[in-house]
Amino acid sequence: MSASADRFASVDAMRGLTVAAMLLVNNPGDWGHVYAPLLHAPWHGCTPTDLIFPFFLFVVGVSIALGLVPRFERGTDARVLHRAIATRALRIIALGLLLHLLAWWAYEQAYYRPWGVLQRIGLCFLVAAPLAMHLRPRMQWLCIAALLLGDWALLAWGGSTERYLNIVDRVDTALLGPLLYDYDAGTGLGHDPEGLLSTLPAIATVLLGVRAGAWLRAGRTQVLLIAAAACLLAGGAWSWLLPINKALWTPSYVLWSVGWAMLALAAAHALVDRRGWPPLGRSFGVNAIAAYAGSGVMVCLFAGLGWWGAIYQRGFADWMTPRFGPYLPSLAFAMAFVALWWLIVRGMDRMGWHPKV
Repeated sequence: MSASADRFASVDAMRGLTVAAMLLVNNPGDWGHVYAPLLHAPWHGCTPTDLIFPFFLFVVGVSIALGLVPRFERGTDARVLHRAIATRALRIIALGLLLHLLAWWAYEQAYYRPWGVLQRIGLCFLVAAPLAMHLRPRMQWLCIAALLLGDWALLAWGGSTERYLNIVDRVDTALLGPLLYDYDAGTGLGHDPEGLLSTLPAIATVLLGVRAGAWLRAGRTQVLLIAAAACLLAGGAWSWLLPINKALWTPSYVLWSVGWAMLALAAAHALVDRRGWPPLGRSFGVNAIAAYAGSGVMVCLFAGLGWWGAIYQRGFADWMTPRFGPYLPSLAFAMAFVALWWLIVRGMDRMGWHPKV
């Protein structure tokens, strides 16, 4: 982010709280005992957990509008910015691939999965950032509409939105088959929540974040609130025709999740930037990718060495389960993991260490 982003500590706070939420829902002590709001919807539908990843992509777009676009407008050579965009995007993708390589070892998986969260972030940034630089707002809106309507038409042409049978899953299965997140060798059917075609509407999520960031930069917070209401209404109405579905990143899901993200951004701006509330989550926010990747490395190493389950069992489950049941210790473990990483990123922030991928 540019120096002007200091005016918007709310953005760092929102990014950081989103990363903390990622760590919370990704690392319960026992996957068999997780409170329902901390799980993804089984297929159609939307839980609070289903809002976390689009919130992060939305903030990627906001950060583009506040950091990259002003640099371009001040005259920074476009070729320099293009190289920086490509380099950062490819590094994020490479980091995601390396994390999955480590997970392959740690969990003794039978296959290597190339798609993932960091890979999607990198691809979306690679496409959305140049569009934000070179296209006027009207053309950005046209791109958003084309991505959402095009995805709707593609799903309709495929004839189904059910798992494995939809066109998104069929294309991913044709391309990578056994390397997907979920693959049934018996039927030859597969699914990956971060696959190729579902990345296209995810780019629209980032571009909507760009537009929200432009309104924030211009001080048009009332427009941000109006847009939030419009997205929620449009997403809810569209869901009658096309279900809200994170795994497919359906257009109705894009609008529904972005509506909530815009409301969260407006609230954070009002409380942090205008009223001076402390920017909770900032330490996570200024080291977002480092925290996500570093925590992933820790989990894989501990799991591979056989420590992960032992820590949960002895430190939480053995004494908490008889008193409180199995769900609370599972949540307490996840919260302790987030607290540990808050201490780590807090220390990094105090030392001024903000490694960039």
